[in-house]
Amino acid sequence: MPAAPRRHTHTAFATLALPVLLAWLAGCSTTANAGYTDVHIDVRSAIQAASLGPGDEFDVRVYEEPALSGIHTVSPTGQIDYPLIGTITVEGLVASQVAALLRQKLAQGYLKHPYVMVSVKTLSSKKIFVLGEVKVPGRFAYTDNMTIVEAVTLAGGFAPLAERNYAIVTRIDATGERRIPVPVDKIMQGLAVNFQVQPGDIIYVPETIL
Repeated sequence: MPAAPRRHTHTAFATLALPVLLAWLAGCSTTANAGYTDVHIDVRSAIQAASLGPGDEFDVRVYEEPALSGIHTVSPTGQIDYPLIGTITVEGLVASQVAALLRQKLAQGYLKHPYVMVSVKTLSSKKIFVLGEVKVPGRFAYTDNMTIVEAVTLAGGFAPLAERNYAIVTRIDATGERRIPVPVDKIMQGLAVNFQVQPGDIIYVPETIL
């Protein structure tokens, strides 16, 4: 008997299997989901939660006291010179702690009930943030030539529900805010080029979509 039916069976199987194979390959792509720019990352809160260091700039606003309001830059010694108060150390403090310190000192004979707000403008000291589905999210000291793999490792590695194959790096520079998708797991496997982070980068690992 001729083997023609068997050849038709193989052809039919290949026709059915090809779309499945293509779909599987698409799922293994190093390209991030097209909606990665829409993932919510609270950049502002991360910056405000960062401790200050030399070169960082922050804005002080004292209600109805323009002479006591203005932008300050942390000196190499971690200090600022503030009107009435003099030199104070702010290195290692977050914005809310600086505001509390200024309120306390201004209330010591200068203003009865000072209302002080402090917001970080720029972070020039070397810090990065690793947020989202990592074991120890937070801010970490940046070291020269740091890679994203090192950054994720500092944060304890991926949490169980992490989308391991694309992290979102938010970078703020003179051109504005940019979102950069990075295939971390493929980098770890040697299948993609490593990615160098920069001071101030916010690395967000989203939850996987099953």
